[in-house]
Amino acid sequence: MDESTNLWVFGYGSLVWKPGFQHGKLLVGYVNGFARRFWQGNETHRGTPGKPGRVATLIEEAKSTTYGVAMELQGEEALDYLNNREMTLGGYIQKITMFHTADDKHPPFPVLVFVATSKSSFWLGPAEPHVIAEQVVTSSGPSGHNVEYVLRLADWFHTALPSVHDEHLFSIEVHVRIKVKERNLCLKTLMGEKEAVVETRVVEHNEHSPSVARRGTFAYTCENKCMKCIKL
Repeated sequence: MDESTNLWVFGYGSLVWKPGFQHGKLLVGYVNGFARRFWQGNETHRGTPGKPGRVATLIEEAKSTTYGVAMELQGEEALDYLNNREMTLGGYIQKITMFHTADDKHPPFPVLVFVATSKSSFWLGPAEPHVIAEQVVTSSGPSGHNVEYVLRLADWFHTALPSVHDEHLFSIEVHVRIKVKERNLCLKTLMGEKEAVVETRVVEHNEHSPSVARRGTFAYTCENKCMKCIKL
């Protein structure tokens, strides 16, 4: 960009909702010539050795457009973090392509993009959406459940780019939601949302207690024991 000489990275997977590093400016937009596909396996974040989860990569496809975000990198620490996260642990390689902002307020500018190819040791390749969804629903790793990865990416899309349709992503999303519902799985747990139980103490009163006079009042009602689930 004209006003920035820093390196920018294109995020199209978990980077759009969980970058994991401090970045500068963030712009929503797209790159041409690439298609997002859940063809890359992952054993370090959303899966485990021998039971990989499915994560997104980009494949070169001349007529395709992939939407995501461009993030401005500040300092070598951010790039080092990404290289470790995407290349060392994820099996991706680096490429440079041109990024276009969704609002067309900036001219196209180069971005770094991490892609996985069939040469990656974690490559899983094409599969039908329901097959990918099955692997997603049954996989989890140190960073959380594979369901969270898919649904948070889809949720970001629905919010940030409601007029854009990503057939591959959305078809997998639908199958994942169906499988979670059919198996009566707790979606909040899969999404990494925790609940804490808060207990208030029971206060016993005899007939001479001052609180007897407050029976039937709001203050008296709040003295009784209650269990509440608070979303953290």
